[in-house]
Order: sequence, then C-alpha cells, then structure tokens
Amino acid sequence: MSGHCSRPVVLCLSGHDPSGGAGLQADIEALLAQGCHAAPAVTALTVQDTVNVTDFRVLDREWVLAQAYAVIADLPVAAVKLGMLGSVEMVETVLEIMQKLPGVPLVCDPVLRAGGGGALGKDDVGYAMRARLFPVSTIATPNLPEARILAELPEGSADECAEKLLPFIRHLLITGGHGDETEVHNRLYSRDGSRYDFSCQRLPGSYHGSGCTLASALSGRLALGEDLASAVKSALDYTWRTLRDAEAPGRGQYIPRRLPLDLA
Repeated sequence: MSGHCSRPVVLCLSGHDPSGGAGLQADIEALLAQGCHAAPAVTALTVQDTVNVTDFRVLDREWVLAQAYAVIADLPVAAVKLGMLGSVEMVETVLEIMQKLPGVPLVCDPVLRAGGGGALGKDDVGYAMRARLFPVSTIATPNLPEARILAELPEGSADECAEKLLPFIRHLLITGGHGDETEVHNRLYSRDGSRYDFSCQRLPGSYHGSGCTLASALSGRLALGEDLASAVKSALDYTWRTLRDAEAPGRGQYIPRRLPLDLA
C-alpha cells in the first residue's frame, strides 16, 4: 500500500443535491474521472430531485470556513471549484478561504438556477459573485441564461454578455445548448481579446448536473497542469460524453454518467 497520493487535490465548495445528479456528488465523480482527488466542503443543503429544486438552506459561514480550513491545513490543494453559494455572505466566505490559497486556480460556476428552473440564490448573489469573486477567479463557466443575469442583459447574445463581464474576470466560458440549435456552441473569451469556439452535436433531452460536471472537470484539468484552452476543450469533450451516456433514474432530467473511468 502506497502512502503517497499523486492525484491533485481539488477543493469543492458547493451544495448537496440528494438526487445525486448535481452539486458535490457531481463534483466528486467528475474529478475522479480526471484522475483527481475531490475534497468536498458543503456550502448549502437542498431539497431537490431530477425534476426541480423546492428549497435550500445555506450553511453557517463558520461551518464552511471550518471545513475548508481543515482541508487546506491537511491537503495540498491544487485547484478550487465553486458551485452553489446561495447567499452574499457565502461569497464573502469564499473570499476569506481564497486568501489562504494564493495563486491556486479558481473555477467559478455561478449556480443561480437549477436545471428545472428553480432558484438556488437570488440575483444579488450573482451580482456579488461578479463584483467580488470574478476578479480572483481564473475562469467562470456560466451558461447563456446565467450570463444574461450576471451581465444584466435579459436578451443579450454570448458576445454581448462577454463584453459586459470581461472587465471583471480574466477568462469566461459561456456554454450553449439552451436554444433549439442543432449544434451547440461553447465560447471561451479572454480579457486579452483571444477567443475560442468549441462546437458539438446537440443531444436530445435535458440534463441535471451538466454545469457542475463541466466546471469540476475543468478544475481537475487545471489542477493537473493543463493550459487553459486545452483544459476547457478536455472538460467539454468529457462532459459531452457524460451526456451522451446519461441515464434517467427518476421522473425528470437525465443525469450525466460521469463514471466509469473508461468513457470513450
């Protein structure tokens, strides 16, 4: 038995989804598939299934700080992945945590709505993330509806939202798939003006936890040392495969099949 863990550690700050489709379980599975070790710290508890979210409770900030500091004191954190925060106070809590991790890549998935449409935080949480967390993040991964909320552009295109948001963050991945196009376009924008477009075949159905899966996979690729554009492509390719092989265990959305490790 080896006493040394060669897998990079990713600290995940997100909510618990009892259906197992999204949240911290999605983070853990997606990170395992990248060859990383997930260290999940719970920020919120939710009442949800594969259909929708009906309620949530944000944990006391001292509990979240205690969880994160215990991990940081014991494990070499190589990246941080943010999911559901749920309150403005939790945004400030994450900022405190990141002060302990200078230079560590931070992937911010601005979770504001569940796949079924239920709220996972008020819009002011999104605005606090934009103003306070985006500047210390490596990349944010909103889907287009989330980008529109964050940019305060209800009908904005991905390009228009990116123009509004890039003053706050260095890199921005706006994901598609929420329209009726036959090909999904995912767009990576950088403050230096560079841009990459990644397209993939649109799959039928709707999915619970796809955004969590993508952001976690991306944080894992960055923890492994992959450069940003390549890490985004790796994470998008992996996520598409999990959706292609998704299962429908409940009455609602499909759940991405993030494991086993030999997805091809």
